[in-house]
Amino acid sequence: MTAMQQLREGFNQAWGRVVEGWEQLSRQASGAMTKFTGGREKRGREARELAERSTGWGLLAAEVFDDNDRVVVRVEAPGMSKDDIQLEVQDDFLIVSGEKHVARERTEGRWHVNECAYGAFQRVVPLPDTVDTGKADASYKHGVLRVELPKATNRRRRVQVTVH
Repeated sequence: MTAMQQLREGFNQAWGRVVEGWEQLSRQASGAMTKFTGGREKRGREARELAERSTGWGLLAAEVFDDNDRVVVRVEAPGMSKDDIQLEVQDDFLIVSGEKHVARERTEGRWHVNECAYGAFQRVVPLPDTVDTGKADASYKHGVLRVELPKATNRRRRVQVTVH
């Protein structure tokens, strides 16, 4: 094998490891990434193109707490009202979705600041156990959504077997 072939083979192996690591990182992070899209209303071509350019990936941080009786999910969703958020449990996933409409304007000294954020979002959070959606409770306070889901009573239980 020539030096050039060895170099090429070494490069291909290194590149393969980089690609494999990137794919693993993408799989692990995909649950935390949220795709923001333009609003659902009908728009003209120019407005639609603008909305498509201004959409992108963002992060709605979430944490899941699991104990013997319940699963508690907390999702950071600042700048929204509780009416902008929809919740759904599908299989073993909590789906948090909604549409963000935030517009702030302020003047500080010689600075005039105009901030706005619009767009639909969806975050899918895997649940560690089967839950009873009929007894679920949700609250939204200071930009944090808290969803408490009691575990289903008909879930599997471990049975200890004794040998006689």
